[in-house]
Amino acid sequence: MDVQRFLQVFGGMILHSTPHLYLSALPFSPVNSTMATNFTAKFPNNLRLACGRHLNWTAAQMAMSGHTAAVWSVSFSPDGTRIASGSWDKSVRLWDVATGQPLGEPLQGHTGPIWSVSFSPDGTRIVSGSEDKSVRLWDVATGQPLGKPLQGHTGPVYSVSFSPDGTRITSGSADKSVRL
Repeated sequence: MDVQRFLQVFGGMILHSTPHLYLSALPFSPVNSTMATNFTAKFPNNLRLACGRHLNWTAAQMAMSGHTAAVWSVSFSPDGTRIASGSWDKSVRLWDVATGQPLGEPLQGHTGPIWSVSFSPDGTRIVSGSEDKSVRLWDVATGQPLGKPLQGHTGPVYSVSFSPDGTRITSGSADKSVRL
């Protein structure tokens, strides 16, 4: 993870620079990072920061792109390693939190924009609600829908959620109803 953050922060510089500039980034890496603790002592004549050096990496910040239209809903997996996103492009996507890269192909099946997505408590399923008035369940491992779309709402489905034990789904709609 430390090397990923090092490359995420300094990769652009390194990509367009000569090899000696790898060392130039080292003094700016956090004091407690694996990179700093393993390599700073090996280069005693390298630059040193007098003040302002972080002790640890700051929170990772990145933009994940891949949807072809506006994203209306996002949800972290229970273990925090993945993000599900629902978009106006009628797809659900899975993302790797550490790299920001998409996991597999978009989950397709809704015929309208996706307004809401949510992970199951065990992280094995995703539920999505759509403008097409349906709720769909997805298998995270395969990216395939689980069963047929759940019908019943007479308006767009704006909100979906799993029960804490993962055995039930609830949805809220523009039709002024909540369904279980």
